[in-house]
Amino acid sequence: MKELLKELILIDSSTKEGANQAVEFCKQWLIEHKLQPSLIENNGYKMVVCEIGEGDKTIVFNGHVDVVSGKKEQFVPVEKDGRIYARGAADMKAGVAAMMVAMKELRNQKIGVKIQLQIVSDEEIGGMNCTGYLVENDYRGDFVISSEPTQLGIALQAKGVLRLEVEVTGKAAHGSRPWEGDNAIVKAYRVYEKLLELPFTKESSELYPSPSVNLAIISGGEVFNKVPDHCVMSLDIRYLPGQDPDSIVQQIEGISEGKVTVGLKGIPVATKQDDPFINQLKPVLEKHIAGEAVTFGQHGAADTQYFAAHGIPAIEFGPSGANWHGDDEYIELESLEKYKDILIDYVKSY
Repeated sequence: MKELLKELILIDSSTKEGANQAVEFCKQWLIEHKLQPSLIENNGYKMVVCEIGEGDKTIVFNGHVDVVSGKKEQFVPVEKDGRIYARGAADMKAGVAAMMVAMKELRNQKIGVKIQLQIVSDEEIGGMNCTGYLVENDYRGDFVISSEPTQLGIALQAKGVLRLEVEVTGKAAHGSRPWEGDNAIVKAYRVYEKLLELPFTKESSELYPSPSVNLAIISGGEVFNKVPDHCVMSLDIRYLPGQDPDSIVQQIEGISEGKVTVGLKGIPVATKQDDPFINQLKPVLEKHIAGEAVTFGQHGAADTQYFAAHGIPAIEFGPSGANWHGDDEYIELESLEKYKDILIDYVKSY
């Protein structure tokens, strides 16, 4: 499995072409290990689907091989002190490698559930071309495990995504006489300060202390000697399961004099603590980690959102690592082996 991971890392999959190459590599590896993968393409993005087992329930193993950009040297894996350092080592080629090896080891065993492996190539840019496409074409299953790095914890929930722009207008004037104008950038920031006090920002839940608001971009002003009369704020809001995104937009419209435009709305994931699939996973996990299973909520979004949109319980659950998207991203090899064994034992528990 370690060698498989290293080979996957060597493929620079930070581009569409590279990610497609990584999918092709996975397909060939599965074929060489007597599995029968299908290659699917949508809008130029490739994905692999491979199924084993039998039964009236289907568990989906979902993972992506695309990665964010990195330095050239980050695509050469470095093994040190029980870790592999590289771009994509944690996010999430390690999880994909573990799922592939689990499929190989389970291939000839009698299991009472179907396992559908999905390897996709566009999660880092939103996932709509691959996992979104698969889900809309009935590749859904009854329960989904996405092997994002979670330190062997179970991420039951994920916040929803709301990206919007707030347009603010002011009055132009000479830069030397700002009191004769109405500075749109200053007005926009005051709107932002009011936004942070809106009712939706004060709500919490069992797994989250609050939603988050990121003022990502401010666009306004032209030259030094002119009071800006136009400004656009771009906001990235991560809202809680149970919150209504339309209500959030209405609250923001209520404090903004200008136009509010929603660019992206992604639903939250809210798998229940007492879901039967979770109840079956927990004792298997606890046996391997010799402790209590940790459940938590992710702040970011993953491809699990596409399954959640159809009411399918989905979790992020993967090996231990750190610094994904950073310069010294790594995966813990011991946890990777443990993770693969947990997947196998979980499947065999059916």
